[in-house]
Amino acid sequence: AFVSPDKPDTVTLIASFYPFQEPAGGPNFYGFGDDVLYEIKVDNNGDASEDISYQFRFKTTVQNPNTFLYNTGTIDSLTDGDFNVRQTYTLTKVEGGVSTVLGTDLPVPPVNVGPKSTPNYAALFEAAIKKMADGSSVFAGQTDDPFFVELGGIFDLVNVRKLPGNAGGGVDGLAGYNVNSIALQIPTVHLTKAKNVPAVSDGDAVIGVWSTTSRQATRGLSSDGTV
Repeated sequence: AFVSPDKPDTVTLIASFYPFQEPAGGPNFYGFGDDVLYEIKVDNNGDASEDISYQFRFKTTVQNPNTFLYNTGTIDSLTDGDFNVRQTYTLTKVEGGVSTVLGTDLPVPPVNVGPKSTPNYAALFEAAIKKMADGSSVFAGQTDDPFFVELGGIFDLVNVRKLPGNAGGGVDGLAGYNVNSIALQIPTVHLTKAKNVPAVSDGDAVIGVWSTTSRQATRGLSSDGTV
């Protein structure tokens, strides 16, 4: 969570899920879970409980069920018929016990399959950034893993390697892997307790942010009926 460099009267919230995604993971490329409730939660009164929750629910549809392919040709747009396995989502804001649907059937861009399948991937990515009626913007899709962690050295008894010319040292063990990311850019006044606070730099505009994922629990019964 950070004040947006391009729009200082807004806050950007980003949550990433499901690390270590191999980009060339076909034919079943990584997606969001249709049975998972993704939430980004905001506390604006300092009690460590959410006052605002942005909820995301995803839905996967297959345009041509007679093939296992993710795409059947070049994907030129988010509505291209060759974009076979698609995901959309509903964004709901919950505040004060009141749920407000901010957007429905919002598109998830295709994964970056390759130069033949997604030759203009940047345009597909940009097309999936949607503006809401309250001035917020939202994106959900696959991104490069943003973290730099030397996993090999860290778990080798904290044996972080130092590279020539790099005082910090280390080798990024997450380089080349993707994650599923949800990003929101929200006017600050929608997040703070004092709705008339124009900027996060003002004294009252302090928020806490975290994310959760929830899947409905199941339980198994033995032959005698016990759990």
